[in-house]
Amino acid sequence: MNTLDSFASAVALPWLDMAALMWFAFCWLGYIRYTNYTDTQHPTLRSEMGKFTRQWMVRMVERDNRMMDVNIIRNLSRAAQFFASTTLLVLGALVAMMGYAEKAAGVLAELPFAQQVPERVWEMKILLLIFIFLYAFFKLILAIRQFGVCTVLVGATKVVPDDAELYAPHIDRIATIVSFANRNFNTGLRGYYFGVAALSWFLHPVLMVVVTIGVVYILYQRDFRSKTLQLLAEE
Repeated sequence: MNTLDSFASAVALPWLDMAALMWFAFCWLGYIRYTNYTDTQHPTLRSEMGKFTRQWMVRMVERDNRMMDVNIIRNLSRAAQFFASTTLLVLGALVAMMGYAEKAAGVLAELPFAQQVPERVWEMKILLLIFIFLYAFFKLILAIRQFGVCTVLVGATKVVPDDAELYAPHIDRIATIVSFANRNFNTGLRGYYFGVAALSWFLHPVLMVVVTIGVVYILYQRDFRSKTLQLLAEE
């Protein structure tokens, strides 16, 4: 029992750090649930892009040469590939940083506004970043795979019909998978946003709370109030 108590006390976070971590998790998970709910209630950047994606697939079915459509999907996939490879580099740096936690903590401790914490707490902060970028990596990899599936479905599309809507099930299938890929790509990018908030935890938990609020505000403006959304929503 004494061993369990000593282990619990060794990994326990100070109350301020624990509060900041819980606020961070609440904001991230809360924003995900809010966007998923609001996406079906009001126009969002993702929902409006979904409409244009279906229109794109209707035009794709009407074309005899579909290389342009394949190239568009490849360009979308390249963006996900770039961020996936970048995420691997970030993860490698974070894993290497685990071996130099004490030195890194000493460097930041020299800053007048940085919080001095035990090495165990510092390692937990690094582990949080590793978790965030692992999550982003798997989402980006899934997006790449889904874009690849879309290229196969484009290649499997039959000859040009008299009415593209005769292929409505096939059109909806491709448009839905593209939307899935875009959503996973967007989720992976969102991990970078919240990674910035988690990075501020290295300086001070209060700063983490403030930066997390700023990240949620920026994401909200991009998804629900951007000029791009206004243009897409215009009839």
